Amino acid sequence: MMNKYNIFICAIFLISIFSCSEDTLDVVRTGRISGKVIDKVTGERLSGAKITTNPASTTVFSDSLGNFKLNDIIVDDYSVQAELAGYSSAFESTTVIEGVLSQVSFELTVANTENLPPVAPTLVSPEDGAVDLPLEVTFIWESSDPNGDELNYTLDLRNGSTDEMQNIEVGQDTSYTVSNLQLATKYFWQVTVSDGNNDPVSSIISEFKTLTLPDNPFIFVKKKNDNLVIYSGAEDIDAGNGQEPDFNVLQLTSDNVNSFKPRKSNILNRIAFLRNSGGATQIYTMNFDGTDVRQITNQRPLAGFRIEQLNYTWAKNDSKLYYPHFDKLYSINPDGTDNRLEYTTTDGSFISEVAVPEFDEDLVLLKTNNSSGYEVRIYTARLSTGMEENVILENVDGAAGGIDLSANADKVLYTRDVSDAQNSAYRIFESRIFLKTIGNPDPTVQLETDVSIGENDLDVRFSPSEGGVIFTRVKNNANATPNIYSILFDDNQNDLLLFTNAFMPDWE
Repeated sequence: MMNKYNIFICAIFLISIFSCSEDTLDVVRTGRISGKVIDKVTGERLSGAKITTNPASTTVFSDSLGNFKLNDIIVDDYSVQAELAGYSSAFESTTVIEGVLSQVSFELTVANTENLPPVAPTLVSPEDGAVDLPLEVTFIWESSDPNGDELNYTLDLRNGSTDEMQNIEVGQDTSYTVSNLQLATKYFWQVTVSDGNNDPVSSIISEFKTLTLPDNPFIFVKKKNDNLVIYSGAEDIDAGNGQEPDFNVLQLTSDNVNSFKPRKSNILNRIAFLRNSGGATQIYTMNFDGTDVRQITNQRPLAGFRIEQLNYTWAKNDSKLYYPHFDKLYSINPDGTDNRLEYTTTDGSFISEVAVPEFDEDLVLLKTNNSSGYEVRIYTARLSTGMEENVILENVDGAAGGIDLSANADKVLYTRDVSDAQNSAYRIFESRIFLKTIGNPDPTVQLETDVSIGENDLDVRFSPSEGGVIFTRVKNNANATPNIYSILFDDNQNDLLLFTNAFMPDWE
C-alpha cells in the first residue's frame, strides 16, 4: 500500500518529467560565426573592425589578429557587415546551422579620401522578412554619393531553394521588377552601387517569401520561347472595369515543351491539358500549381481534324474524361484506366469537340465536321442509345466550334464564321459568338461584343455561374496576338480585357 510520502515523491517525479518534456519544446537552435578581417591590398590583419549581422544578433569587434567570433547565433540566413574607420564597409552572407561553425572573411579596401564612395544602398521594398508576395516583385532602394558621382546599380537575387543567382545590371534606376518567381520560395536580395571611382558598395542582404498558391480561377495558354505554355490568373475584383489585365499570372508548365487546352477540375483539384508525345497528342493532368504531371491517355490519343481544333472535357462529376478520336468519342478515368468507346458518328464524320451538362450523365454536346474542318454539325446525343436529340447547327458553310453546354443542358454556346468562308488553310475571317436556348422557338442569338471587322471571337466558355462568358479575341491575319476577354450578361455586356497574348481560356 502506497503511503502519503510515496505519493508525494511520485507526484514530484511526474511533474519533473513533464517539466523536462515541456522545456525541450522551447529549445532554441543556435550555431556560431567566426572569421577574420584583413586589408585587401597589404593583407594586414585589421583590429577593431565592428562586426554586425542582419537579422540583428550581437555586435563584436575584431581582435589584434583581425579575428572575431559570434557565439549562440540563432539558426537563420545572415548578412554579416564589417566596418572600420578609413575603410569602405563590406558585407558577406552566411547560413548559421545548428552546432556548426560558419566562417566568413572580409577584405577591406581603404576609402578614397579625395573621392568618397557612395552610401551603401538602403533596401526599401520589399521589406525584410515580407511573406506572401506575388510572383512579380518590384525591388526599390535608395543611395547617394557625397561627390555627386553618377551611380550604377546591380541587383543580386538568390533563390533560397535552388541557390540559383540572378545578377541584374540595373543601370541608374533605383527600382527593378522581376517576374515569374517561384511559389512558396524564400528569396534573398542585395543591391550593389558603383560610382566608377571607388570599389562597389553593397547593401545588407534582405529576404522575402512568395505566396504559397494563389486562388486563380482562370487558366489559359500563352506562347513563350516558341512553345505553348499554360498559366493561371485572376481578375482584380477591387479594380472593377478599370483593372489592368494580367493580374496574378502564374506559369504552370515548362516553356521547353508544348502544353495547351487546359481544363480545370475543382472536384479533383487537377488540371487536364494536352501535350504532344511521340508524335501523338495525349491528355495529361497536373496539380493546380503545375506539379505532379501525369500522362492519362496512351495507345488511343486525341485524333481528328487539326489538333488545335480538338477539344475534350471532364465528365460524370469529373470521374472521367471524354475525348475525340476521329469518328468516335472515348472516355477514360483520371488515372488512365477503363478507356472505353462511348459514341460513334453514324455518317463517319469526325468528332472535334465535346461538352457535357452537370446534371445529365447520359447527354453530350458534340461538334462534328469533315476531314477539311467544314460541313459542321452541332447537336446533343444520348450515349445510352446513340441517338441524336437536339440539332443546334447544321447546313451552314464555314468554320464553327468553341462549344459549351449549360449545367441544365438548356443553353448552348458556340462560335461561327459568319463570312461562310471555306479554304484549304482553314482561315477564319469573322467568327462571332452565338447563344442558343434549347426548346425555345426563337432564333439563335448572336452576343453583342466589341469585336471589330477583321477580328475573331473564339474559344467561348460559360462562367461558373453562367452569368457571363470568357473568350479569345484575335485579328484574322496570321501570327496575330490573341487576348482573353470576359462579358457579364448583366453588365451591359461590356468587354473586359483579362489577359494579353493569351488564348484557350477555361473558367471554373
